[in-house]
Amino acid sequence: MMQTRAILAGLLLCACAACGERAQHPESVGFGAEPVLPEPEPALIPTVDIAPAAGWPADRTPQATAGLTVTAFAQGLDHPRWLHVLPNGDVLVAESNQPADAKGHGGVKGWVMGKVMKKAGAGVPSADRISLLRDADGDGMAEHAAPFLENLHSPFGMALVGDRLYVANTDAVVWFPYEQGATRIDAEPTPLAPLPAGPRNHHWTKSLIASPDGERLFATVGSNSNVAEHGMEEEQGRAAIWEILLPGGDHRIYASGLRNPNGMAWVPDSGELWVAVNERDEIGGDLVPDYMTVVREGGFYGWPYSYYGDHVDPRVEPQRPDLVREAIVPDYALGAHTASLGLAWSPEEGPLPAALRGGMFVGQHGSWNRTPPSGYKVIFVPFRDGRPDGKPVDVLRGFLSPDGDAYGRPVGVAIDRSGALLVADDVGNTVWRVAPAAP
Repeated sequence: MMQTRAILAGLLLCACAACGERAQHPESVGFGAEPVLPEPEPALIPTVDIAPAAGWPADRTPQATAGLTVTAFAQGLDHPRWLHVLPNGDVLVAESNQPADAKGHGGVKGWVMGKVMKKAGAGVPSADRISLLRDADGDGMAEHAAPFLENLHSPFGMALVGDRLYVANTDAVVWFPYEQGATRIDAEPTPLAPLPAGPRNHHWTKSLIASPDGERLFATVGSNSNVAEHGMEEEQGRAAIWEILLPGGDHRIYASGLRNPNGMAWVPDSGELWVAVNERDEIGGDLVPDYMTVVREGGFYGWPYSYYGDHVDPRVEPQRPDLVREAIVPDYALGAHTASLGLAWSPEEGPLPAALRGGMFVGQHGSWNRTPPSGYKVIFVPFRDGRPDGKPVDVLRGFLSPDGDAYGRPVGVAIDRSGALLVADDVGNTVWRVAPAAP
């Protein structure tokens, strides 16, 4: 049986490599308020074009745009995914990966995808910890890097409210007592609210952000599939943003129809919550663009029945035209298959160049379902009057080698206490720091 399975998987991989489907449009047309949305091109065997994980050579770093310099804030980490900057300037980094007990897609396709993702650097065991990085002398490099919280369960999002540090494990939000300046927490976690998980747990990452008044948390919960192919009963509470009331933990669905929401950020001018969302795969290299959008209370954003408003996905059964009519069109497209994960607001005032202030930094982890590849970079989207205004700027590139290997893959992004940009790189096992170049 195992031999048959391996043969089938090998044939599938060969077919994927040989099918040669290429995107028909440049990556750039999938950005902006009005992205190009061509006709879907479903294929019996989807395009699989993943950049094998290689790690950074000793003489290389990502390439920053003019006027910026990039240095390693911390190296030698174990799959760093997400970042949170504490008020005293300490940086928390979630070293995490998919839970060991998650079964993924299932079947031959799931087995093949598991092998492919392992090749991309996503198959390592989860360290299940949050580490603390401290730059005591302000030279842009962390002298202290050590475990801060251990024995977690695929942790991702973090939020500090008062003297409680909230952590989004893959299956629940929990909290720990926190004292400013602490370098380690050994207390047991206190449960706050459960989150959908289970044995499949396809999109396992759960991001977290606190409301400015400290009265609520918002948690992202991705779908359990690409387009509900396992049935909607497995999607209960998923493809959504949860609102969790503090301190008790009462919760509800705040917005839904968001296939795989990840990074969240507040826009100061408008007071609105924004989120970065990964859209669906396997209908061509030009569909569907990932996006960022305002999170509207009670809003429905289409998944799985439609994308970008009323563009119906015929793969989903049964159809729901009543929900499609309600689907909100996202505010700004971030490119097809870019895997836009990290989201961070760049303040109007700070040390970064004026062209990189007052907008959103986006960490784009990179495609697997597109040829040529898309993403594998950090971009900046300028805002005006609380809305995106203009084309994106490439801030950090060079994550792919000339041969198409991945030196690294950007995930979470954050602004440190000095105003510099931090980027978690889960293949390069590094947190990069992007700051103004010296005069």
